[in-house]
Amino acid sequence: MYHLHCQSGRARRGTFHTVHGDIEMPAFMNVGTAAAIKGAVSSVDLIEMKTQVFLCNTYHLHVRPGDLLIHELGGLQQFMNWHGPILTDSGGFQVFSLAGLRTIREDGVTFASHVDGRKIFMGPEESMRIQSHLASTIAMAFDECVANPSTYDYSAASCQRTTRWLMRCQAEMARLNAQPDTLNPHQLLFGINQGCTYDNLRVEHMQEIAELGLDGYAIGGLAVGESTEEMYRIIAAVEPFMPKDKPRYLMGVGTPENILESVALGIDLFDCVMPSRNARHGHLFTSEGILNIKNQKYERDDRPIDPTCNCPTCRHYSRAYIRHLFKAEEMLGARLAVTHNLSFYNHLMQQIRDHLEAGSFDAFLQANRGRLDRRI
Repeated sequence: MYHLHCQSGRARRGTFHTVHGDIEMPAFMNVGTAAAIKGAVSSVDLIEMKTQVFLCNTYHLHVRPGDLLIHELGGLQQFMNWHGPILTDSGGFQVFSLAGLRTIREDGVTFASHVDGRKIFMGPEESMRIQSHLASTIAMAFDECVANPSTYDYSAASCQRTTRWLMRCQAEMARLNAQPDTLNPHQLLFGINQGCTYDNLRVEHMQEIAELGLDGYAIGGLAVGESTEEMYRIIAAVEPFMPKDKPRYLMGVGTPENILESVALGIDLFDCVMPSRNARHGHLFTSEGILNIKNQKYERDDRPIDPTCNCPTCRHYSRAYIRHLFKAEEMLGARLAVTHNLSFYNHLMQQIRDHLEAGSFDAFLQANRGRLDRRI
């Protein structure tokens, strides 16, 4: 259940109540595709970083180690020792990214595993069964994620298929949640809005799926090559038609400024691999912009990455030391960098929530436009 506390324009401050705990929104989900954050950061570490939600991927966990094994071991909560909310992506994006290795039919998609090449079939029912085995808090519906750009006609047909698949997901989840051996009989289902960059398709599809009374709604198929302006335009067009009493999730986004702007447009929930991926290459987010810790100018810099940050990395280590670790190719460098970037994102979300509650969000947005994403 979603409870709205206050608004500033379109921006919303709310709480989403789940069986695995409350999610204070707006929120960022830390991405652990294969039930682990890349960069040697554990689920115990994530607690200190103020992480609220862990995101795992259905496709990757189905391929390895296998959803039946995870079910046997008590579900993802037990398997990875994370007892907060977990969202599982449906696997749709990964399946459709295997462009040369899959065949789409009405019943689902046949594709080749990226691990060993074996043939796998996944449709709405299969995706729901896998996610039920994983016992995540929130399951994403299986959708068709089209290439961007795509033709209008193909995008329209894809929206129709996504709706048909969504209705099958809804029926299968209801069946699974009623089974006696289901690990999480309170699993929630989020539907996904598609329509490429065609405003009318996006709006029509959102109106259609909103009638299904799902637990939450996501905007998918963005941040995949279109301009930032196009992405914001689509969000602005779709948001008025998203149910007011349900969470709104923008999939795969993004930079700190992307998040700020999207919160201002009414989005509640985000995920992106950017903070951990960039960290592993030495690109670190700070309150003044993005720095490359590998640059020589940090060789003797005894300051923390961000003097305003209270994360474990900034409390205990200098820029000079972290730069040395990267140059020496020590694993600890990536671990400390990932710890900082994820902490920075989680703290940014806390700042957003605080400013929404205080009525100062617009001033916070204006102060950080052109600042957080700039290169130092």
